[in-house]
Amino acid sequence: MKLRISSDARQPPAQKAQNTRAELTRRDLLRSGAAVASLTLAPGVTLMAFGGSQAQAAADADKRWGLLIDVNKCSADCDDCVSACSTENGWKGHGHPETDAQWIRKVTLKNKATGRESSMPVMCQHCEAPPCVDVCPTGASFKRPDGIVLVDKHICIGCRYCMMACPFKARSFVHEPVVDQKSHAPRGQGTVEACTLCIHRVDAGGVPACVEACADAGHQAILFGDLRDPESAISRALLEYPTLALRPDLDLNPGVRYANLG
Repeated sequence: MKLRISSDARQPPAQKAQNTRAELTRRDLLRSGAAVASLTLAPGVTLMAFGGSQAQAAADADKRWGLLIDVNKCSADCDDCVSACSTENGWKGHGHPETDAQWIRKVTLKNKATGRESSMPVMCQHCEAPPCVDVCPTGASFKRPDGIVLVDKHICIGCRYCMMACPFKARSFVHEPVVDQKSHAPRGQGTVEACTLCIHRVDAGGVPACVEACADAGHQAILFGDLRDPESAISRALLEYPTLALRPDLDLNPGVRYANLG
């Protein structure tokens, strides 16, 4: 019978003590988001704006916010929704599509049977059962009571497990130094980010920037509203004609639905 001796058992007492202190320090850091709430990246910009009690307190558990995107009304040569999101939240490309932040993107789908092509925006789908939240080791990925899925930048350690778990490729890793931040959209180098449904607008009674831009362009392709309110425009529209969720096989019940897709 062979005994397995752990690597910790072979370490000198001083080394074991040092490792223990380091692990405790790491654990304390991950658990102490509230203690570092005063960390400021730039004047008026704090990472805690999206995390902990502040983000949760603003959410109404009686609501579930969502989007309905009518693909027939989405023009292939229009990216006003993408531009509006970039301007509103302070992210932009740097000529490296494989690593650039992109909270919303336009994609083209082609039906192999009919040859029909559809252009549509794809962003975080704000799932009822978000895989990104399930795999996050620190709790940085979380879902508000109103269904909006967010990232608490203070406790995101940049492991990118959530990016691998997301079937919609809706999350980005911030590789570059962050400058000229928006106070309502804190970002951090080495953290993960995604569409927030513009919670600063929603919590103030407004609509996401992409929805507003699409309406201003005259397309009216994106409808925003409370999925739990049967009298809301989005709920009535969902009853009037068939809609689809991306990857329905995963049973995630996304808050984003698509009409005339296919």
